[in-house]
Amino acid sequence: MSTKTKTAYRCTSCGAEHPKWGGRCESCGKWSTLVEEIVERAPAKVIGRPATTARRGMVAVRAAKLSAVSGTESTRLKTGLAEFDFVLGGGIVPGSMVLVGGEPGIGKSTLLLQVVARVQGMSHRALYVSGEESPLQVKLRADRLGDGAGEVEFLPETHLETILAHLEATRPVIAVIDSIQTVHTEELEGAPGNVGQVRECAARLMRAAKELGTAIFVVGHVTKGGGIAGPKTLEHIVDTVLYFEGESGADYRLLRATKNRFGSVDELGVFRMDAAGLQPVANPSELFMGDRTQKASGSALTAPLEGTRPLLVEIQGLAAKAGFGTPQRVTTGYDPRRLALLLAVLEKRAGLGFAQLDAFVNVVGGMRLTEPSGDTAVAAALASSVYDRALPGDTLFLGEIGLGGEIRAVSQLERRLAEAARLGLTRAYVAKASAKVKAPAGITVVGVANVRDLLDTIFT
Repeated sequence: MSTKTKTAYRCTSCGAEHPKWGGRCESCGKWSTLVEEIVERAPAKVIGRPATTARRGMVAVRAAKLSAVSGTESTRLKTGLAEFDFVLGGGIVPGSMVLVGGEPGIGKSTLLLQVVARVQGMSHRALYVSGEESPLQVKLRADRLGDGAGEVEFLPETHLETILAHLEATRPVIAVIDSIQTVHTEELEGAPGNVGQVRECAARLMRAAKELGTAIFVVGHVTKGGGIAGPKTLEHIVDTVLYFEGESGADYRLLRATKNRFGSVDELGVFRMDAAGLQPVANPSELFMGDRTQKASGSALTAPLEGTRPLLVEIQGLAAKAGFGTPQRVTTGYDPRRLALLLAVLEKRAGLGFAQLDAFVNVVGGMRLTEPSGDTAVAAALASSVYDRALPGDTLFLGEIGLGGEIRAVSQLERRLAEAARLGLTRAYVAKASAKVKAPAGITVVGVANVRDLLDTIFT
């Protein structure tokens, strides 16, 4: 560690500063909360670490009105992977920093190697930095992917100062750091991956991205709970946070933007994994609609919004006689507490008894249904299973169900109906307040006031 750099240990609970590390904070008494931080830097000029320009109390720059700021938005760099560009908001922004998280083996390294290979193929300089894999391991993956991945510059390095020096010397258009938990700086004594190292390395990489104009993609590990490992400030530092979702044994992967300073959040991109890497899925709705050829009971369609994109999703519901004393409530891709609420509403407001029935709900294709617009589809699917009568395969269900059994309107109904009409659906059940919406050609809109009206209309 440099003798010109002063560090201290700060408690993440109470904020108290301590000159040396200890297992317990002397101020608040909590254990394992002390994190190493840099409190005074050397004034030397290093990329990613601006030199000290003024003494404390002196003003280095003057504030200016936003109207006086000159310049235009940077031209985005399109990779040719349509779903990837869509999730980012239209392409890669120069000088941005993107954090990519996901379960081990989900395909983070594969996707980013494809991205840098495509950028390299457009005669732009690209750099891939790996602290976890050897050059031979990455080369074998590049040979399998093809797409010019073998021409990407590769740097096996975990030392932050060396990485920053290489970035300053080569100034690539895009750089990938795989992963941030393996990178360390000599200014901190902690081991790579601890809170202090991750936060400091991410902050200096962010400054380097802004100074050099290089788009930096950083891979982050995830915890057992599914969140990105390390301090939450890691997600606040970067410009964009992408989560890779899906089962490692399945063919499809979902890339979701949970934060984006240059585009819409909650955008969803769909990829299919094959021998040549991750391939964008041109029409995700066909994937999530499932196999509609069989007329089985307990299946309904809804259209949730993922960012700005409406997707048609199949909801499967199954109600069966309970084999044990306490009925089961099992969901996949749906909030189990929301299911319990809907079952109570169906029993109280529509006369469907689930006290002696197991209830199962599945969202097809690995999707997670987070918005309440799919409530009517879940209710219709469960009622269809109880009555053992199949629902029409060309019907859409949209609406939030309240505790009084009322069906409430959903936002951007026109866009959802347009997606349904594009895929051949002919009827949509919506809230009565939205029945006068201007529907696209070929689709009939039916307004229903509450759950009882919905079930009477469908099954009578």
